[in-house]
Amino acid sequence: MNNKKTNPAEVPAGSQHPDYKTEIAAMVRSNLAPMLMGEKLQTYHEMDIALALELLKKEERLKLYRVLNHEVLAEVLAYSDHLTDYLMELGITKQVAILSELEPMTAAEALREMDKEHRNSLLDLMEEESKGEILMLNSFHEDEIGSQMTTNYISISKGIGVRQAMRELVDQAADNDNISTLYVVDEDDTFVGAIDLKDLIIARDHTDLEDITMKSYPYVYANEQIEDCIERIKAYSEDSIPVLDGNNRLKGVLTAQDITRLVDEEMSDDYAKLGGLTAEEDLQEPLRKSIRKRLPWLVVLLGLGLVVSTVVGLFESVVASLTVVVCFQSLILDMAGNVGTQSLAITIRVLMDEQLTGKQKLSLVAKEARVGLSNGLILGSLSFLLIGLYLFLLKGEAVSLAFSVSFCTGTALLVSMFLSSITGTVIPIVFKKLNIDPAVASGPLITTINDLVAVVTYYGMAWILLIEVMGL
Repeated sequence: MNNKKTNPAEVPAGSQHPDYKTEIAAMVRSNLAPMLMGEKLQTYHEMDIALALELLKKEERLKLYRVLNHEVLAEVLAYSDHLTDYLMELGITKQVAILSELEPMTAAEALREMDKEHRNSLLDLMEEESKGEILMLNSFHEDEIGSQMTTNYISISKGIGVRQAMRELVDQAADNDNISTLYVVDEDDTFVGAIDLKDLIIARDHTDLEDITMKSYPYVYANEQIEDCIERIKAYSEDSIPVLDGNNRLKGVLTAQDITRLVDEEMSDDYAKLGGLTAEEDLQEPLRKSIRKRLPWLVVLLGLGLVVSTVVGLFESVVASLTVVVCFQSLILDMAGNVGTQSLAITIRVLMDEQLTGKQKLSLVAKEARVGLSNGLILGSLSFLLIGLYLFLLKGEAVSLAFSVSFCTGTALLVSMFLSSITGTVIPIVFKKLNIDPAVASGPLITTINDLVAVVTYYGMAWILLIEVMGL
């Protein structure tokens, strides 16, 4: 669309950005004539109209749907996070028209959220070309690259001349706007290589197309798991990456926008798993489904928590004799948990590289151990000094008792931070070796394990030094 009101050049420097979605909602609620309303709406960006839909009631959205043709409405709904919900508010004829205008991947995602009977009814009414593309995308699991690819790309045949390649580009650009890279295929659609648009434009008529074709251009297979190849895709930093089938035929591409979205989704999924969830939740997720996601991990953590409590009970005599040691238990536990979670986050990030060797993994464990030991020495020394002074000056304890307790605290802090950094690194590496997603070695699990390490270290030190050695 032209003349968008959201053009930054139209906003005076230093002024607050206009609230377009509220403007649009007010317009829809007005008594403006349908034709004039439609014209005014098309001066806004589709994203702003999509955001305005969330401010409107159903009958108001229906009013907006009626003043926009299906091409414009498809562009608007493509920006919405509630695409399927809004589609279901339309008549079946308009649903088919909009789905046919959407990118096949977007349409496929929307159809997956519908019940099977309605989905099949819509597909039966769609043109064969659009239907075929959607069915192809839906044939892949949502975790496979093929489910996320787009068929919006330019392909040219191997062996044609530069002038003919330019004609192919012009012809296909009417339906496909991803034109920065052209993909070369043979007569069976087998992927041969890629040509940068700039290289094609500056090529002379006598230039052999093969001379400007990149034969080592990166690619992925449609049945590859997204999490297994996302780092490889990011490393190439290309505008688009071709997606091939098992016979090396070109089936689609991943655009830069697709790649950015996939990276964001993978990071969100990993963060969710670090929190002890099996996948990222949203506000619309049913209560029962959220409970099913969280409960298994909470049951495991409950069992580990009972083990920690049992271990603390074994040192009941220490607590009864020297109640002061209880004051600093949370300090040790918190620091151990923090260090372990830091190491876990670093390790999961590194393990996304599928090319990581065994030697590099050992190097990672050694590095995290050194970091934990160094930080433990610094913080343990500070704890020894500060806690000793606190007990002596403010609590009036004897110097020997005050600094004996602080020595136990400082030493326990050093040992627990050292061991926690190793635990937070080794566990996800072991999970990865067992073909278990390392992100399931979640923050709560690592924290609970490190609590156990910290409790044994702290109370064990207190029992040996304060009771057995000093006889306190």
